[in-house]
Amino acid sequence: MNHGFVRVAAGVIKVSVANTKSNATNIVDIIKEAYSKGVQILVCPELSITSYTCQDLFFQNKLLDEAKKSLEYIVRKTSTIDTVSIVGVPLLYNSKLYNCAVVIQKGHILGIVPKSYIPNYGEFYEKRWFVSGKDIKNKQMQLFEENVPFGVDLIFRDARDSNITFGIEICEDLWAVIPPSSLLSRAGANMIFNLSASNELIGKYKHRRELVCHQSYRCMGGYIYVSAGVGESTTDLVFGGHAIISESGDILNESERFIDDNHLTISDIDILNISNERMKNTSHYNEYDVSVYRSVSFNIRQIKMDKLYRHIARNPFVPSDKEKLNKTCKEAFTIQTMGLAQRLIHIGIDKVVIGVSGGLDSTLALFVAVNAFKYLNIPCNNIKAITMPGFGTTNDTKSNAEILIEALQVDNIEIDIKDACLKHFSSIGHAADMYDVTYENVQARERTQILMDLANKNNAIVIGTGDMSELALGWCTYNGDHMSMYGVNSGIPKTLVRCIVNWIKESEDDNRIKKALTGIINTPISPELIPTKGNDKNIQKTEDIIGKYDLHDFFLYNFMKHGSSPSKVYFLAKEVFGEDKNGIIKDTLKTFVKRFFGQQFKRSCMPDGVKIGHVGLSPRGDLKMPSDAKGDIWLDDLDEI
Repeated sequence: MNHGFVRVAAGVIKVSVANTKSNATNIVDIIKEAYSKGVQILVCPELSITSYTCQDLFFQNKLLDEAKKSLEYIVRKTSTIDTVSIVGVPLLYNSKLYNCAVVIQKGHILGIVPKSYIPNYGEFYEKRWFVSGKDIKNKQMQLFEENVPFGVDLIFRDARDSNITFGIEICEDLWAVIPPSSLLSRAGANMIFNLSASNELIGKYKHRRELVCHQSYRCMGGYIYVSAGVGESTTDLVFGGHAIISESGDILNESERFIDDNHLTISDIDILNISNERMKNTSHYNEYDVSVYRSVSFNIRQIKMDKLYRHIARNPFVPSDKEKLNKTCKEAFTIQTMGLAQRLIHIGIDKVVIGVSGGLDSTLALFVAVNAFKYLNIPCNNIKAITMPGFGTTNDTKSNAEILIEALQVDNIEIDIKDACLKHFSSIGHAADMYDVTYENVQARERTQILMDLANKNNAIVIGTGDMSELALGWCTYNGDHMSMYGVNSGIPKTLVRCIVNWIKESEDDNRIKKALTGIINTPISPELIPTKGNDKNIQKTEDIIGKYDLHDFFLYNFMKHGSSPSKVYFLAKEVFGEDKNGIIKDTLKTFVKRFFGQQFKRSCMPDGVKIGHVGLSPRGDLKMPSDAKGDIWLDDLDEI
């Protein structure tokens, strides 16, 4: 349903201390508001029916009785609402008072979870009023003439979709060495809801945020956290009403603090992404007895998600924040450098050969080589930069390549390939003016042959320049630019290549290099294999043929990282790129699927190259895929939209 998204919310309640009727009214109001916004599961703060700061009033039977009546009121007033709501209330069981989370849907209580870890330090004295529920398992509580599952062993599971599961922990539980959420997640809970009452201290919100984010990462799931708001007693403490929704280490949404009213923080948790990640990470369930948990069934509300309450990155390989982007570029460049440096050390060679075209990929590879040689204290003139102008080479790219080679003080050899290609055309009986795939690939293979032969001659290795996006699409000539002895760019997608080259430009002091890199960045991506007929502006443009690389990288990330179906990828693409009125997104996605499946044979024998990010295509690493796999069912999925 809805491509695997579940709409969740953290609702901060405007409470009044010990005023259960007022609090219950506000809870009903926020449940109704959540329902109106399509929320499927809502969580409210710890002890929100009574307020958290009642202190010794928790010993008063009147307060406890009124809390139960208010709970019943909430259940009754939401009997027609199929949003699952989780509220906090103190409940007596066998003459012991427990700090509880109560799960409600359509006039029924589905289950009750007691708090496991009761803080009794600093400003917290909960053990004065509550006992730990960490040993409560396989129990029932009689409540409003119903026997309700009661204990810390409850996992709530949708009756129709077994992937939609959640568990509950309460405030201090998260701060434990081994939080209940860790065990709940290992037992199958894809989402954790935390009812909390965390007071505000200078800087505490950062620690709280990091803790929630970190736990969602460790659990590989969604974590929905909500803390008590400003209506709590300020005798000694202030509460800010902090709500955080995190998924697998990323913050999806977060509230402002100190809002003096009911307020919702909403986001959509991607259950399919979570399930896919857990399926791949087999250590997540390693040797754990899930039978100790009881499954509580519910029917999740059915909604249509036309728009998402979450940010979808338009360029998932490229951070939108400038500081993060600079750090990403620096780290990627360093990993590339160290990969090449270690390879040179291992094979005992101090020379490399690299084809430099004046395009983005070969430019990045050249700078990686220069950086690696500086790291190893090898003279940069041991780098043999080969320029090989052909039929489609433009003056601009040739000039930019020459400027870089001279400024970086690497050795340059220029070999014009046109005569050799014409001779080859003649040998195989191919017309020299037939601009087809043979015409193009002859040039690519001629260049690779030159590089390989020069590597032999100079006791060097050939540095591959092709990037990960080209490998995903098979946009490389088999045994041409597809082949090298070490591919430094094979883990870098095209959208990130451009960013790294720009980062290099911004860190350069040499104006010649800056100018050349600016020209390279602004030049349309092109293999430059078809003659321009004297007009450098009339160049062959890759993206006119296969589609925009920002789309392809978006498809690649979601297809590989999350195992998303084409129909889901299309849904997400429309969310960030806009409505597909001309069908360009869908057509480009079809191109991606066809080429991804049809070109695996090239990736099956790709050269060594270091993995950089969370997506890789190496047959020795992330992608063990048969070369003859059919993509029909993936294409059918798109056709059914």
